[in-house]
Amino acid sequence: MSSVTQMVVGQWIIWHRGATACARSVALAVLLCSLAGCALLPPGVDFPRSASIALANPEQTVLGQRFAIEARKHDGGSGFRVISNGLDGFLARAELISAAERTIDVQYYIFRQDTTGQLLTQSLLRAADRGVRVRILIDDGETVAGDEQIVALTIHPNIEIRVFNPFLYRGHVELIRATEFALSASRLDYRMHNKLFVIDNAIALVGGRNIGDQYFQIDPESQFGDDDLVAAGPVVPKLSATFDEFWNSRLAIPVAALTGIPAPNALDKYREALGEHRSAVQFGETDLVQRIASNEPVASILSGQLPLAWAQATVVYDSPDKKRVEQGEMIGKLMHRPVAMTAAATRVELELVTPFFIPGSAGMRMFQELRDKGVRVRVLTNSLESTPELPAHAGYMKYRVPLLEQGVELHEVRALLGSAKGSGESMAMLRFGNFALHAKLFVFDRRALYIGSMNFDQRSRTLNTEVGLIIESSELAQQIAARFESITTPLNSYELTLAEDGRGVNKLVWRTQENGKIVDRDVEPSRSAWDSIEVKLLSLLPLDREL
Repeated sequence: MSSVTQMVVGQWIIWHRGATACARSVALAVLLCSLAGCALLPPGVDFPRSASIALANPEQTVLGQRFAIEARKHDGGSGFRVISNGLDGFLARAELISAAERTIDVQYYIFRQDTTGQLLTQSLLRAADRGVRVRILIDDGETVAGDEQIVALTIHPNIEIRVFNPFLYRGHVELIRATEFALSASRLDYRMHNKLFVIDNAIALVGGRNIGDQYFQIDPESQFGDDDLVAAGPVVPKLSATFDEFWNSRLAIPVAALTGIPAPNALDKYREALGEHRSAVQFGETDLVQRIASNEPVASILSGQLPLAWAQATVVYDSPDKKRVEQGEMIGKLMHRPVAMTAAATRVELELVTPFFIPGSAGMRMFQELRDKGVRVRVLTNSLESTPELPAHAGYMKYRVPLLEQGVELHEVRALLGSAKGSGESMAMLRFGNFALHAKLFVFDRRALYIGSMNFDQRSRTLNTEVGLIIESSELAQQIAARFESITTPLNSYELTLAEDGRGVNKLVWRTQENGKIVDRDVEPSRSAWDSIEVKLLSLLPLDREL
């Protein structure tokens, strides 16, 4: 399989939504002609744009002054608090937008215009109405029909939107997108996976959550267990500096270069639609609008009722032109190196929480070296029944037996949890049995931790840009370790073990708890027989680099 063919197949699989058969040949022909010779740089790269930076004097805002005083009390450290509950992650964003005085910077891989996405969009619009500058930077790899509605906000003088490494085709016919990918695979396979949310350059949210109902765990069809880290103090300007670097990069294309300027009445129409949406969701099972009005959890964080953990932290991130940095063409940042160095330096225990786990040869060597030193290595990832990406699970499967033979402990989360503790999930959502892991957390000797957007896989290592923090805090590390223990109980996960198959060959066993009893399964748990067949077929393809 050629490298281009491999990338095309990989992207088709990763999208995993199937092509629309009704794509018209005329549209495809036009696309093919327009794409000739445009594989290296994104469309709109030469479009006029102005550089901008984060708020220079955050201490002139209420939030900035509040946390500057606190930082001085803690020897210049920064304050942190983990938000593991999905709904609280949504509420924190809505409440912080309401608290913004000067600037809001939003950077996400996915920004859905669903229930929660539209509520947050309306909040951003209201902030702009009162004079707050809003910058929104979104990746283009996973946009779906409806997400493009946010473009109407660019009519507002205080809102600017840029798209990272965009497709030329702005529609949602998968066959056309896949064709464009085939012709520009080396460019379009490179995505911005960062998640960052900064208010007044004074307080930030960083972690694994995108914007959407799945990530805030209110969608019965799919709930992603994840985390946000509230960050305040000196570390926030450093996070903002990473946003500025991406915002001002050649790969961040103004929306006007891609779609033109929206019709003059587009914003009025969308403002009206957002208002109607807000009214329509007021009286659901969870009254989101009423919850926003409560100002929790942010009010308790600001008052000190929910205290921050103060510690030293290092911002780790990839440069926007990560590919060129990897190839030695320019000086820049590569975040996998400091994270790997910190992991390799553990002396007692390394705990990894990652939804997609494809360690590759470098990861396998690191685990072997840690095990040779007697370090306990424990991993929590998705099971076949919980994974949202069958290709990623297919890439992970071949590592399981070698990892267990090294002495690495593997746990795979169940889609139907037996307990909500540590999951970020409400009991009401628990019953649907659609839980999937999405958090990216590494705990080093229970004295420090990494939290951010980077999975422990090859795509995060080489094909996506990422951002996160390494925090020297035993308090936070022990909190995450305690949640690790909660999710890895037999009620919530499968513990993988090895057993001989009678021919001296190791086979996998999945140990869990059912009906109050510990049971061992020698067949991999899955939602359907077809998923089991499909994932085995996918595992035959050489797609590690894509996963």
